[in-house]
Amino acid sequence: MPSHGGAGHLLPCAIPPPRYLGAMTTRISYAFSFALAALAPSAALTETRAVVVGVSDYLVLDADLKGPSHDARLMAETLIARGVSPGAVTVLSSDPAGLPVGVATGAPTRDGILTAMQAAAAASAPGDTVVFYFSGHGSQAPDASGDEGGGYDEILLPADAAGWKGAIGAVENALLDDELQAFAQELMDRDVALVGLIDACHSATGFRAIGGEGVAKVLEPEALGIPADAASAPATAPLTLSGDYVFLYSSQSDERSFEYPFGDDGTWHGEFTLRLAQVLAAAPEASWRQVMDAATGLMTLGPARQMPEGEGPLLDAQVFGTATETPRFALTGAKVEAGLLQGLDTGAELALYADGAGGEPLGLANVAKADARSAMLSGDIPAGAAWAELSAAAPPPPLTLAAPVRADENDGLDYAAWEAALPQPGANPALVPILVDGAVALANADGVLDPEGLGSTPRVAREDGETEADAIVRALETAAHGLRLRDTLAGAAAGRGLTDRPVIEMQIERRPAVVEGDSCGSAGKGEAADPAQGVQPCDQLWLVLTNTSGKAQDVSVLYFSTDFSVAPIWPVNNLANRLAPGESVTIGLQIAPGSTAGLEEIWVLAVPESDTGARVDLTRLASPEMTRDFAGASDEMTLWLEGRMIDPAEAAMRGFSLKPAALTMIRQVVRLKPSGELTPEL
Repeated sequence: MPSHGGAGHLLPCAIPPPRYLGAMTTRISYAFSFALAALAPSAALTETRAVVVGVSDYLVLDADLKGPSHDARLMAETLIARGVSPGAVTVLSSDPAGLPVGVATGAPTRDGILTAMQAAAAASAPGDTVVFYFSGHGSQAPDASGDEGGGYDEILLPADAAGWKGAIGAVENALLDDELQAFAQELMDRDVALVGLIDACHSATGFRAIGGEGVAKVLEPEALGIPADAASAPATAPLTLSGDYVFLYSSQSDERSFEYPFGDDGTWHGEFTLRLAQVLAAAPEASWRQVMDAATGLMTLGPARQMPEGEGPLLDAQVFGTATETPRFALTGAKVEAGLLQGLDTGAELALYADGAGGEPLGLANVAKADARSAMLSGDIPAGAAWAELSAAAPPPPLTLAAPVRADENDGLDYAAWEAALPQPGANPALVPILVDGAVALANADGVLDPEGLGSTPRVAREDGETEADAIVRALETAAHGLRLRDTLAGAAAGRGLTDRPVIEMQIERRPAVVEGDSCGSAGKGEAADPAQGVQPCDQLWLVLTNTSGKAQDVSVLYFSTDFSVAPIWPVNNLANRLAPGESVTIGLQIAPGSTAGLEEIWVLAVPESDTGARVDLTRLASPEMTRDFAGASDEMTLWLEGRMIDPAEAAMRGFSLKPAALTMIRQVVRLKPSGELTPEL
C-alpha cells in the first residue's frame, strides 16, 4: 500500500499517512492517436464460428454447478449480438432453455464437445475464426505426455467426466490441455484463428472459501480420486503454439474462479462470463487486451477479486464483430426488455426516448424492480416512450455483512466479544467476517481468506483504548465509505473508456527500492511497468497523466487500500489540477515499507471543465479521516457524487438532484507482493 494510501490492514500499528513524492506539470505537444483506430478491421468476407459449452449437471461426479447453463446462453447471445450467425453457433449445455433461435444444440459430453469442435474446424476456411468457450469445472491431473515438465496437466471436465481410472492412468472423459492445444494447432496450420474463453479454474489452489457466497469452479485432484502417488510421464519439451490465437482465462493460475447468484430469480453466472459479456456488448472496436482490462475493472467490483489472464499474438488485435455504443432497450409500458445483466438495478435512472437512436429524451424514470433480463419502471411513463437508455447507475446499497464464521473451530480462542460486537447479518452481504488469530478478518463475499497471501484479507484489531465494539464500528465505517465511493464512481463512469475517445492517457514507471528497517532506501532506475503484475514494499510508482481530449480536464487521483480506506493522492494542498488539452502531470507515490500482500487500486478521475469554470477536486471524497480541510465544493459533479454517497431519502431532502458532467475513471490494480518476491533493479 502506498505511503499515501492507508494501512491496508486494520492493525494497531498503522502505516504512516501518505507521503507525497511530488507532481510536475509540463506543457507538451501531443499528437493525438487513438490506439483502437490503428487496429485493422476484420476482413469483410471472413466468418466466425463458435462452440459454446456450459456444464452445470455432472452425470457421474457429485459436482453440479448452477451457473454454466446460464453462462452458455449469455455467451451465445453476446456472440450473436456481435454479428456471429446463429447457424454458426453450437451450444452444448446442460439446460438449452432460452437459447437463441437458430443455434445448434447438444449435450456437453466429451464426445459432444470434440465432435462440435471438429465440425467447426472442418467448416472453417483460411482467414476465419473459431471461438471455443467453456464454463464448468476444471482441475489438474498427472501429466500424461511429459510436456508439463513432469508436473500436471490442466483439465476441463465435461458432463460425463468421471474419477481417476488407474487402468488408463487418467481422469475418465476429461479434456486435457494437450488435446485442446493439438486442436488449436491444427486450426492455425490452416490459417484459421482461434479465440479461447475459459471460465473454469485451471489449477488447484489452497484457498479456503469460508462461509462465503458463491461456488468455486474447481475440483481438487483428491475429489477425482487421483492417488497422491500417481506418476506423471517423464518430462519432454513443452508444447508451443504457432499462429493466430488469443486465450482469455477467468483467473490467474493460482486463483479460483467463482459463480454467484445474480438477482432474486435463481439465475447464477460465472463472474468472468458476466463481466466479459457486459464489456463485449458495449465495446464496438476494442482489442482483446482492452476487453480483458475492462472486464478486470468490473470484476474488482464483484464478490471476488479474481483477476483474468490473457495470452496469444491476437491479444492486441481487434475483437471480431461490432457492438452498440449507446444501447437503448425496448420499452413496453413500464417494462424494459433488459435487467441486471445490462446494469439495470433497482434505483437506476433511465432516459426515455421515442426512437431507438438519436432524439431528445422525453423524460426520466427509475427502476423499481429488476431481475436478470427485465426491469419495471416507477412513476408515469411519457406518451410515445418506446426506448430506454441507462443515464445513471443505481446508488450502491448499504453495507451488510454475512454471519461470522470461524477459520479454525479448534484454535481454542475466545471470540465471544468479537461476535457480540458484529452487526446482525443482512441480505446480499458484501463482506464475510472470519474469526481468525484472535481477531476478525473482513473477507469479500466469496469468503476466501487471504487470497493474495498471508494477511491480504484485512484484520480488525483493537487500537489503544478501544473495545472490540469500538474497533468494529471504526472498521465498518471505513469499509462502508470506501466501498460505496468505489461503486458510486464506477457507476458514474460506466460505459466510458471503450466507447469514447480516450480522455486521459496514463503511463506508469516503477522505481524499485529496498526496505531498510522501518524506512526505504534510495530508489533505483525506473522502467515502464504494470502494477497489476506486482510491486513490493518501498517501490515508487510514477504516473504520467496526459489530457488527450480537446477540452480542459480537472484530474484527481485517489488510492483504494485493502482495508477499504481511500487516500487522497493528487492534487495536494489544494493545488490547481486542471490540465489543458495536451498538458501532462507527473505524480509519484511510494509503497509503505511494512506492506503485506494484497490487491489495491489507483483511481484516476477526470471531469471536463464546466461552463461555470468551477474547478473539481474529488480528493475531498477520500476517507473522512484522510480528507484535508478546505471549503466545501460547489461544482455539480462533487455535489452529485456526495448525494449518492448518503441515504437516498436524505439526499432527496437535501436537494441533491443536479446532473453531473461526464466522469472518466481509470482503475489501475496494484498487486502487492512481500519483499523479496520481485528483484529490484537498483
